[in-house]
Amino acid sequence: MGRALRLLAALPSYAALAWWGIVAPRRERTPLVVYQAVIVASEGVALAVRRELRGWELPGGAAQPGEGGEAALRREVAEETGLAVEIEAFVGDYHRSGFRPHTARVYRCRPVGGALRPSAETPAVAWFDPNALPRTLFPWYRGPLADALAKLPEPVATHERQGWRHVAAGLAIDLAMRWRG
Repeated sequence: MGRALRLLAALPSYAALAWWGIVAPRRERTPLVVYQAVIVASEGVALAVRRELRGWELPGGAAQPGEGGEAALRREVAEETGLAVEIEAFVGDYHRSGFRPHTARVYRCRPVGGALRPSAETPAVAWFDPNALPRTLFPWYRGPLADALAKLPEPVATHERQGWRHVAAGLAIDLAMRWRG
């Protein structure tokens, strides 16, 4: 597929993301909580690219009804990366307001089985040297990654506003990834 077609193919994803980020939160009865993993191994840190908004990020997602947070984390990681993980530590809660308000509960994990592989949800997964993270890592993951790698003695609780600068940074990363193919 040519570059122009790859960029045009982003428009439906952008429309869905705009709905998800602006309209959907006003209709939800309970605040969104997502569970994310910083997976650390001798190969580096595992990151994933989602099909909707292309850029490197932490694997994870929301719990299903009746599912606990750590169980959701393990399930999401297995679905998105092919890895079975053991949770080593709770890194902290990252409360985000503005575009798509949510709380990201981040855990440091290590792989205990499986093999890194892409999925329908995450067309690319890879190991990265923690000292040489990709420029196309979404900026809101840099703080949780640094906190997890620092092995802080206590979990953190941060509050961040995700405004238009974050949206613009995400779109710029997505366009760069789509441009390169």
